[in-house]
Amino acid sequence: MRIEFTVKLPFEIKKNGRYYVSCCPVLDVGSQATTRKKAKENLIEAVGLFLVSCFERGTLDQVLKDCGFKPLHTIKKLTKRAPGRDEIEVPFPFQVSKASLSRCHA
Repeated sequence: MRIEFTVKLPFEIKKNGRYYVSCCPVLDVGSQATTRKKAKENLIEAVGLFLVSCFERGTLDQVLKDCGFKPLHTIKKLTKRAPGRDEIEVPFPFQVSKASLSRCHA
């Protein structure tokens, strides 16, 4: 079974010579390309790989804490993004075996 979280993160793209440099400042992850669209796509891929790598190494919680992330202790309705701030949606997929579904430790 495939389970996917989606993370919405702020990002920036700036032109630097003939390249577009994309950056997710809250995670300090960046990428580049020769077009704005491809720079955004490359950033989404880079952030996704970064998150998966952190998860696989067991460092995701510490990396997020070090980047200033804090859990919200209440669930609020999703609101529209702040005006003037662009966001990327990064898929964060997992594969879950059927056997593990019956032994959730929550």
